[in-house]
Amino acid sequence: MKIALPSRGQQVDGHFGHCESFTVFTVASDRKIAADETVQSPAGCGCKSNVIPQRADMGVEVMLAGNMGDGAVRMLGAHGITVVRGCSGEVRQVVVDWLDNRIQDSGTGCTLHGADGCPGH
Repeated sequence: MKIALPSRGQQVDGHFGHCESFTVFTVASDRKIAADETVQSPAGCGCKSNVIPQRADMGVEVMLAGNMGDGAVRMLGAHGITVVRGCSGEVRQVVVDWLDNRIQDSGTGCTLHGADGCPGH
């Protein structure tokens, strides 16, 4: 399984569409982290890029995020990626906590986005 997190350094970035990079963890069948890699984000608003299909093509199944708009949640779901919002802290620890069932989706989306999902872009 692959799990991605929008990140800034080693921390979960609070906003999916404008993150510095994505940290992608590969999890073995024993639910232990086997590897990780950092993938740079496109310039500008991620919700208007091909970042979601790219993560799906990498085999990402879960996106652990701080927050994101409803459009990004829908697009991730359409690509078979489960979204868990409300995450914060150091990326590796967030993955460990999720694997140990200590994190669940907050159910709260970003309210700063307009109908187009990313105003001004």
